[in-house]
Amino acid sequence: MRPEKPTIVEDVKLRLNNSPFLIIVEYGGMNVNHFAELRTRLGVSGASLTVVKNTFLRRAIKDAGLPDLDIHLTGQTAFAIGEKDICAAAKILKTFAAEFQKPKVRAAILDNSVLDIAQVMALADLPSKEVLQSQFLALLLTPATQLVRTLNEPGASLARVLAAIAEKAPAAKDPDPVAEAPAPVTVATEAAVAEVAASETPAAE
Repeated sequence: MRPEKPTIVEDVKLRLNNSPFLIIVEYGGMNVNHFAELRTRLGVSGASLTVVKNTFLRRAIKDAGLPDLDIHLTGQTAFAIGEKDICAAAKILKTFAAEFQKPKVRAAILDNSVLDIAQVMALADLPSKEVLQSQFLALLLTPATQLVRTLNEPGASLARVLAAIAEKAPAAKDPDPVAEAPAPVTVATEAAVAEVAASETPAAE
């Protein structure tokens, strides 16, 4: 064992424990300028991108008590962590990959659960935590009479709310009409309702 290994692993472990999320990317083929640009963009959102050997990251993830990501730790690996929510970092990675075809997101960890590529890309399409909070606050501050008119509007508003929720919700497979339970309210659902309610609220006179 090289002398510096415990220090590197411990440093990475501490950083993982201090971040609300972890995104694993494969950066093979990126040039120095592109990598620096990606780091700068992530930095603006309060996130960082660090290159590390797979063996070190594998050990740090284990020591941090996070789920196993061994099958995703191949090739030239870097990990993204941050101070805020995962959506902003995921959005930057998705946009950057669309521009330059790299890096490739392999997996992520959020709330101690492993996310696949599709789930990370779905998070990239959601508004940031700050935007969701502001939308919800705007709904709460809506005058009572306007809110009642919005909620009581027939047909069109309700249809748009349901359509927005359906777009965010994953498609169900072979639902059981007997065992099926009401779906829990998710962040995406709250955001969809807030967005529609705000759009239907008449301007204050």
